[in-house]
Amino acid sequence: MGDLQGKTLFITGGSRGIGLAIARRAAADGANVTIAAKSTEPHPKLEGTIYTAAEEIEKAGGKALPLAVDIRDEELVHDAVAKTVETFGGIDILINNASAISLTPTLQTDMKRYDLMHQINTRGTFMVSKACIPHLKKAENPQVLNLSPPLNMEAKWFSGHVAYTMAKFGMSMCVLGMAEEFKRDGIAFNALWPRTAIATAAVKNLLGGDAAVRGSRKPEIMADAAHIVLTRNSRDFTGNFYVDDEVLASEGITDLTPYAIDPAATLLPDFFVDPVSE
Repeated sequence: MGDLQGKTLFITGGSRGIGLAIARRAAADGANVTIAAKSTEPHPKLEGTIYTAAEEIEKAGGKALPLAVDIRDEELVHDAVAKTVETFGGIDILINNASAISLTPTLQTDMKRYDLMHQINTRGTFMVSKACIPHLKKAENPQVLNLSPPLNMEAKWFSGHVAYTMAKFGMSMCVLGMAEEFKRDGIAFNALWPRTAIATAAVKNLLGGDAAVRGSRKPEIMADAAHIVLTRNSRDFTGNFYVDDEVLASEGITDLTPYAIDPAATLLPDFFVDPVSE
């Protein structure tokens, strides 16, 4: 397996959680990482800012560029991409990690929340990809990884939260279409999704507090799976909807106990994928 030494990653929403874990794993190889996220001040329910993320990246062995970016703002996105290229000389990898979530049924979903999810998840992923692609075309092994689910068009994945599912599947449709559109350019577009809940602020705040966290895996499982995907040949591996445990298994990693928050707890399955039968 290769590494990411000297590669430049542009990560949206990477000030905490899965995005930050991916950044730290890349930094351990000696990568350059732009953290393009909104959090510049500490929040009581959301750990981390772009500046604390940058400190962790540099402590892990990488170089960091923290940029305050709301990916709904086209000008801010283009400025951040330009600043990344100016600082590090190019962009090798884009991680579309930024996402908004509201697990509300149709009648309880206000349009402001609907718009937020679609502007960040679907539109934001499309726009940031569009801004980075001209630079990715110049990279040796260009990769785009969207943190989005397989396109499982089953009613059960929609019925409880139609608006959220539509917004997340919009990210996945970017993978489906762009992988084919930019195949000749050698840019890989793939999706990665966890089999189980991951111990993030969203899980703690929205899915059941500390009990849900105990039934989750650490963000590092997604970081390790992402590292495997990002070090593959972009011309040979594109258009895939990966699930974290399957990626690890493809490299012979089948004991996932170290990733559990509480090995004794029953794992909480994530949305959009069926749990593995024991």
